[in-house]
Order: sequence, then C-alpha cells, then structure tokens
Amino acid sequence: MTVYLVGAGPGDPGLLTVRADEVLRRADAVVYDRLSVAALLELAPAGAERISVGKAPGQVTMPQEAINELLVRLGRTHATVVRLKGGDPFVFARGGEEAAALAEAGVAFEVVPGVTSAIAVPAYAGIPVTLRHSSTSFTVVTGHEESGAGDEGTVDWRAVARVGGTIVILMGVARMARIADELMAGGLSPDTPAAAVRWGTRPQQSTVRATLATLAAQDLATPSVIVVGEVAAVDLAWFERRPLFGRTVVVTRTRRQASQLSAALREAGAEVVEAPVIEIGAAADGGAALAEAATRLATYDWVVVTSPNGAQRLVDVVPDARAFGPAKLAAIGPSTAAVLADARIAADLVPETFVAESLLAALPDGPGRVLLVRAEVAREVLPDGLRARGWAVDVVDAYRTVPATITDEQRAAVAGADIVTFTSSSTVEHSLAAFGRDGLPPTVACIGPVTAATACQHGLTVDIEASVHTIDGLVAAIVAHEP
Repeated sequence: MTVYLVGAGPGDPGLLTVRADEVLRRADAVVYDRLSVAALLELAPAGAERISVGKAPGQVTMPQEAINELLVRLGRTHATVVRLKGGDPFVFARGGEEAAALAEAGVAFEVVPGVTSAIAVPAYAGIPVTLRHSSTSFTVVTGHEESGAGDEGTVDWRAVARVGGTIVILMGVARMARIADELMAGGLSPDTPAAAVRWGTRPQQSTVRATLATLAAQDLATPSVIVVGEVAAVDLAWFERRPLFGRTVVVTRTRRQASQLSAALREAGAEVVEAPVIEIGAAADGGAALAEAATRLATYDWVVVTSPNGAQRLVDVVPDARAFGPAKLAAIGPSTAAVLADARIAADLVPETFVAESLLAALPDGPGRVLLVRAEVAREVLPDGLRARGWAVDVVDAYRTVPATITDEQRAAVAGADIVTFTSSSTVEHSLAAFGRDGLPPTVACIGPVTAATACQHGLTVDIEASVHTIDGLVAAIVAHEP
C-alpha cells in the first residue's frame, strides 16, 4: 500500500511524467486539486475513486488537515493512492506537509516530481527565465503569504529585489500591488518589464505584459504566474500562435477512438471537448456470424472491411493471416488498413478515396464470392453494387453502435464550443439525438462526403469537409478553415 504524491505539471497533459502516468493508470483512488486536468483523471482506471479536494481563492473544499487525514486513511485501505497536485508536489504545493503526515502515520509514500509552473508557464508564453548576459539567475517566490503574517507578510520582497536576475512569483495576483511597491522600494525600477501568464500551458492561456509599476492595474486573475525582470520583455511566443489556439473543438467519436483525433487537435492548439455519443458493442448475435465466417475466409475471392471497428472485430476472431488462404483483402481507408496491419495482415486494396463508391470502382467485376464485414446498420451501396457487377455477396455484421450516456456537464461544454467534428454518419445521428440541433456548436466539420451528406440530410450546414478522409485530413481542413 503506497500513497504517491504526484506532480501533475502546470496543465498541459503532455507534460505529465512517465512515472506519473504509470501510477495513475493503476490507481485505486485519486485525490486531486483544483488545478488538475480532467484528461489526467481519465488515465486512472474507470473504477478508481476520484475525490476532489480543490481550493480556490476564498474557497476551501477541504482543510489541509482533513486532506492529510484522508490520505492516511486511504493509504491504509487502498493498494495505490495518487495525490494529484498541480505543478510539483514540493514547490509551494504543501506536498511536504502531506508527506510528513503520512510518515508520522507509518503509511508508505513516494514523491513523483512534476514540471513546475515556475519554469513551464513562462516557457509556454515565450519568456525564458534566464538569458545569457541579461539574466543569469531566477528566484521563485510565493505571493500567497499566510494570512496571520500581518501587513508586512513573510517574504522580504526588498531583499528579493536586491538578488537580481528574474523573479518568478506564484500565487501573487491578489497581493501584486503591495509586492510591486516592495520590489520598487528594494531598488527595482518602476519600468522593469513584468508579465502575468494565466492558465499557462492550457488552451485558455493568456499573457498580460506591462511594467512592474503598472502590472497590478491590469486585468489580472488567478491562476497566474508572474514574471518580473528584463526577460519579461522577451516575446518568443509559440504556444498562443498555433493555428487552432483559442478555439474549442468537440470530438464525438467513441472514447476508445477519440485519442488520435483529440491529440492532433491539441497539437494544433485547440481545446478539446470529448463527448463520445456512441459506443461500440457486439452485433445482435453476439458475434456468432462473424466467428463462423472467420472459419471459411479462404473460400472467398475477396474479404472487404469497411471500418477500423469492423477490422478490429475481424482480427479478434482470426487466428493469423493464413486463415485468408487465397482470398484478397480490401480495406476502406488507411485507418482500417492500419488495424489489419497491426495484426500482421496486409490489405491488398485500399481505394484512393475512402468511400464505398471508390472501392466499387477499384474492384474487378465478378463472378466470385465476397465477404463484406461491416456495421450492423450501414448503407447498401457496397452489397448492391457488388451484386450488380456479378459478385455473390455475404454480409456479416461485425458490430453495432449504441448511444453513449451524456452528462449535463458535457452538454454545456458542447454548447459552448466553436466546432463539432463528425467522423461517421452514426456520430451525426447520435449527436443530434443527444444534443439537438441547437445544442451543437455553430461550425460543423465532417471527415468525408458520406458523413457530410448525412449531416445535410438532418438539416445541418456543413462548413468543413476533409478532402482527404482521414483524421489528419480532417484536422488539416479545420486548420485551413477561415472562421
């Protein structure tokens, strides 16, 4: 039984350490604070307890003493407890107090350091905390002084001013006016560059640049990292200049499939709302027909797979590539082919455009036998077209899509987003059923013409349609779209 005091980093899920990822994925309980990111909580097993103990200025969900007692109690009853803290657990995060309480109680613990916001947030704002010849040191100070310390506080800001170099202030927004006065009294010029970076490393990041004398008068809000020194005038911005920065995009794919699209959108700078509207389940017969068909694959001339979900269900029941014998394999789209390739099964045919009509044009005329592996509900373009060209077609249902449970929180997040993405006709139909037309974002992006046609049939205006019908193609189309 171990309690892991884990640094979650400043917000960007990509800054989580490998060790933190490891312990989160096997946690029995996760105790998290206000600055934890929802995407990180999802790394924990579905059955893990998730307990919020977050604090905001003027608001305390749970006193620190109670948090310490909670960690001790959980550490005695759970195999793996993760205390997820913003930044680094030992940098102004009271991780030392929690470790001391665990040690006193005889509960095993481990500290998993995190990327501190003191360095990461300025970096994401394009501010290097040190620069050769101008700033050869930096000092990190908390601006959140204990309330019982009186007007003078516990930090000697005048001494900090005399140290020189860059000053990084965490949790200092509420006291910035007094801090600035003290720093100037300590010798810093009122014209010293200063910057405040709010929600650093997150899609909501914003940077205010001013001087030491004027920063407190700006529209500042928590949580912000404040940088004082010559480097605060440096603007090497990159994070806020990414093409989709400031835009919120909804991903409606299944939870298992969402990660690829979400990652690509985040890489382009978007804030992503994952609202899976469908789940993939077994076909009505429990997969019996597919399992039976897998025993006679070699009797077909062609086996056609129309989606990654169908491909995964097929490879799950095929022992190895030898089962196909002389049969050739066709896959609609590189994503479908990639699932087969992961099982060391190579597709013989992937049409240039990833729709049924393109596959029909690429296949030769019959006679012969074709096995079509697809969703339980699908268009009849392929089976009808193949039969018209002389093929005997057996259709087997590999899976079916069912509605996913949608929370009120997801509905609110979707309604407030800028763009909604659809990667299949089923995501269109289930999104409309879940959110209604008025509950969807104003801009609609579709992966290809079939999905776009479904959206139009249901009264939606399609603003973006990928010319290359892949996840990368969809993201590229969103990036190229002029809002």
